Amino acid sequence: MDQRKEELGIWVAGVLNLSEVSLSVVSGDASFRRYFRLTLPSLDSSDSSNSSLSLIAMDAPPEKEDSSSFVAIAQDWFQKGIAVPEIKALDLEKGFLLLSDLGDDLLLDRLCPENPQLEQGDKYYQQAITTLLKIQQLDAPENYVLPPYDSALLQREMALFPDWLVANKLGLRLDAGELALLADSFKKLEETALAQRQVLVHRDYHARNLMVLKDDSLGVIDFQDAVLGPVSYDLVSMLRDCYIVWPDEKVDQWCHYFYQGLSQQQDIKIDYARFKKDFDFMGLQRHLKAAGIFARLSLRDGKHAYLADIPRTVAYIVRISQLYPELAEFHAFLVKRVQPCLEKACAVDSAQHIGTAQEIESDQETARGLEIDSGLLAGKA
Repeated sequence: MDQRKEELGIWVAGVLNLSEVSLSVVSGDASFRRYFRLTLPSLDSSDSSNSSLSLIAMDAPPEKEDSSSFVAIAQDWFQKGIAVPEIKALDLEKGFLLLSDLGDDLLLDRLCPENPQLEQGDKYYQQAITTLLKIQQLDAPENYVLPPYDSALLQREMALFPDWLVANKLGLRLDAGELALLADSFKKLEETALAQRQVLVHRDYHARNLMVLKDDSLGVIDFQDAVLGPVSYDLVSMLRDCYIVWPDEKVDQWCHYFYQGLSQQQDIKIDYARFKKDFDFMGLQRHLKAAGIFARLSLRDGKHAYLADIPRTVAYIVRISQLYPELAEFHAFLVKRVQPCLEKACAVDSAQHIGTAQEIESDQETARGLEIDSGLLAGKA
């Protein structure tokens, strides 16, 4: 028996003044949170269309998950006009929340990741950029201190690449010179990130965490790990998404669209060429982190669905590092040492981890959306 689910159902029924409710599983994620949907008759007595009301019940065991950041940010952003779930009721001691339902229509599905649709990308990414610019203008929620995206966190994230992908997944032993090269390269990326304008950062702002709502606007989820960090971070999360690849000229067009919007809002003291370099370096930092976490999800947690995303993610790192002379040695290391081993590992993965569609879907549901969250980085998952 699922005792937590039963207790959640009793709590939801009490909140809604019902004798009982039926909860259906929506998803879990890479943390210990779980989400359930319940459908009720419309509360609007004047509605004769027999429409129903759908809500989401969230189970976040308090001994394993601190939901205070989610609550603080959700309440603040909702009041300020960001389309996040509305908190209908909560009991933080029990770890239960009742939320409005943003639906199941992920932006990623609309974009067709296997064959990216440029027209759809233009339509929705311009919306997403407008929302992102609005988020970056917000102050931190009242009575909640946003953690800084500081040197320690940036370095800890990048260390996931040599620790989990290079060493544990690929089995490479790096010599002192290679370790020094990585340390120097990571330091360059860190310094560029910290030198950028620091704003409110969602931290996982990409097509798996943006929902297409009934009116065709976009809703925002999985924002509980927001920090104060580099202005380019969320933009690169979206435009250089680990799950979908866009042509470079289209990425540059959207990047410039953001830069223009940012320039209209604030006094930007750098030209577009410098902003684009900041964007590229930030992408390298994020993709180093992501590649390491994808490897760890498989090796440590038995979640293999993200193995297929590693080659795409590493390809970003290789391609972008080639553009900058100061990263030439790092680029050579990737090409000579990492990519050949990665190709062999991918061939083995294809043979070992070909699961049924249901198994793959289960992996993706279990790790949905938060495979790059701070809970994983802190070793909580």
